[in-house]
Amino acid sequence: MEPEEGTALWRLQKLPAELGPQLLHKIIDGICGRAYPLYQNYHSVWDSTEWIHVLEDITTFFKVIVGKNLSDEEISQQLDQLNSFHQEAIMKCLKSRKDDIRQALLGEIVDISSAQLQNFDWQLKLALSSDKIATLQMPLLNLHLDVKENGEVKPYSVEMSKEELQNLINSLEAANKVVLQLK
Repeated sequence: MEPEEGTALWRLQKLPAELGPQLLHKIIDGICGRAYPLYQNYHSVWDSTEWIHVLEDITTFFKVIVGKNLSDEEISQQLDQLNSFHQEAIMKCLKSRKDDIRQALLGEIVDISSAQLQNFDWQLKLALSSDKIATLQMPLLNLHLDVKENGEVKPYSVEMSKEELQNLINSLEAANKVVLQLK
């Protein structure tokens, strides 16, 4: 069965079956922060434009499969356009390197922000009046954060109303739920 142009991995069909596992493992090495395979090793199979697409397609495929935690059956459905040699090579690669890819994906998430909260302090104040309103009676929270970013601790101070504080709490609770789902 010849794969249709436009399906995710159709260009992989050009690769001789015996080179499949080597290429797939090198691409996973690249995902994990090591060296990607070199075009010069595959120039007889693909031209340079196709090579870029092959790398992008296979990298995206592995990241999506592992990121969505798809079952073997769901993966097989996505591979049904490939010949059995390439299907088997991809499945073996995924089985043996799934944890490596997952760790790389988690590393990408962590790298989004390298800032870490070192310390915090808060004060609750009651604003009794302002220059425009004689009696205000508005609670205000002063939040002081010490954030470590690139080895340097930077202080941040924020003053929030009751509504702003509630929005912050809701955001932090949502972020906590996401973190718990990743564990």
